[in-house]
Amino acid sequence: MSKFKEIGVAKDLCQGINEMGFINPTEIQEKSIPFLLFENRDLISLAQTGTGKTAAFGLPVIQKTALKNKFVQSIILCPTRELCIQICKDLKTYSKYVSGIKILAVYGGANIETQIKSLNKGVHIVVGTPGRTKDLIKRKVLKLELVDKVVLDEADEMLSMGFKDDLDFILERTKSDRQTMLFSATISKEVKSISKRYMSDAKEISVSKINSGAKNIEHHIYNVSSRNKYEALKRIADYNPNIYGIVFCRTKRHTKDIANKFMAEGYNADAIHGDLSQNQRDEVMQRFRNKSLQILIATDVAARGLDVDDITHVINYSLPDDPEVYIHRSGRTARAGKSGISIAISNESERQKIKSIEKKGGIKFLNKEVPTGVEICSNQLYKLIDKIENVEVEEKQIKPFLNDIYKRLEWLDRDELIKRFVSAEFNRFLNYYKESNKITYKKSKDKSNSKRGDRNGKSLIGFCINIGRKHRATPLDIISIVNRALKSNSIEIGKIELSRYNTFFEIDQDYKEDFIKNIKKIDFKGNDLVLGEATEFEQKPSRRRKDRKNYNKKSYSSKSSRKRKKKKSRFR
Repeated sequence: MSKFKEIGVAKDLCQGINEMGFINPTEIQEKSIPFLLFENRDLISLAQTGTGKTAAFGLPVIQKTALKNKFVQSIILCPTRELCIQICKDLKTYSKYVSGIKILAVYGGANIETQIKSLNKGVHIVVGTPGRTKDLIKRKVLKLELVDKVVLDEADEMLSMGFKDDLDFILERTKSDRQTMLFSATISKEVKSISKRYMSDAKEISVSKINSGAKNIEHHIYNVSSRNKYEALKRIADYNPNIYGIVFCRTKRHTKDIANKFMAEGYNADAIHGDLSQNQRDEVMQRFRNKSLQILIATDVAARGLDVDDITHVINYSLPDDPEVYIHRSGRTARAGKSGISIAISNESERQKIKSIEKKGGIKFLNKEVPTGVEICSNQLYKLIDKIENVEVEEKQIKPFLNDIYKRLEWLDRDELIKRFVSAEFNRFLNYYKESNKITYKKSKDKSNSKRGDRNGKSLIGFCINIGRKHRATPLDIISIVNRALKSNSIEIGKIELSRYNTFFEIDQDYKEDFIKNIKKIDFKGNDLVLGEATEFEQKPSRRRKDRKNYNKKSYSSKSSRKRKKKKSRFR
């Protein structure tokens, strides 16, 4: 007898979920399903992605649907298109043997006219994103007056993405005696506000506590300087030739940059971010799900709704500010009883984040050295040998070509043939890594910057530049100059202090040489930039001084700027 049947799930639903391989209910399913089936009270559930929450609310919603009534009875709201599509797909799979049930996903990026036609034909359950749901309500196509069940999935994420007003708009148009189910990874102030306003006498269920990482996940940390992060990522990917993983970045721009570099260098990778059309997103997701894509590079928001059981590695190229987001990310590996590895590529400035993750997640990071070229080549070579050993030989297909092949290669003995075959497949790695150095993180020994480097855990160096308020410079202009000089928008930038004629600012110590070199190519509103190293910051700039002289005599400027200074001196 199915254990799902024991907790009240109908026979036709059990048949569908059995085909999916669901045998034993998860903790959240065991606690939520009987409650939702036999009571009409509201429910607040704290649960991470991967705990089985879709079935926890989906099975009762389907089972309690009155199939004879051809109007919307339940609405499920979620933050992203991907999650919306995934939930709808799961509900349709659960209800495979439930005759006559109609489930529709409504989300932006898809043809709204098609969704309107489906609604007009009659739908029982709507799964939607807040924006498109609100739009359909305004068009008077989606009517919620008879909806008696509302599910808010990933409520914390919807609120953090700015959907509070949309949720208010939608919930105010439903019945006051509806059953509301709120599923969230965290209970923030905003989530509490929603629950107080729209829920009453709610039962609270908490499973897979937020402050606990999965036991079958190993947490590795690679400490490298900011400039070596991309190289470290490449080496980790090369060292794990069978990797099937997600790389998380902070912004969509960073995601695109990393993905473009990876693909240009021949890696089987692609990106998912907000600038892609729905068709493009669906294509990338499908390629990743069927494993024709090995590495997916994504932001947290874009990866919502990605439900894959076989992910081997989760790589944090950019650590999140919130420790709970790290736990959420790492939970995408080690599913269905399997093991997995969650990796943090970190620098010295992120030391405090690591400590916070360890404390709140109840985990311990294992310090790892970035793989050397020798280690990578060894792993890749053995992967090649395994591939050759296990390849299936199609005798009938290759037989017509064998005689010609034997003749062309008969002058090679066995050992020489093996060497050439391996080299043909393997030279890319050998050539790339033959003179590669070991990547290690070295703390700055510059005493003049030691105090500054310790502030907020950041290893920064100070500079003075010859533009200030007189030149109508702003902090954003300084940030732009740094980004232009280093061709990146992910450089750590510390304090920025503008005086009348000069500006003092801090950047990541690791980029010092590149910044000094490249600043010569940058100008600001036609002014050549003259750069000097700042020895210290004053607490309060004096307004009486025309300039602040607390920087070294050594400066870095272009020849043209030095000539201009000489010309100006003649007219003083």
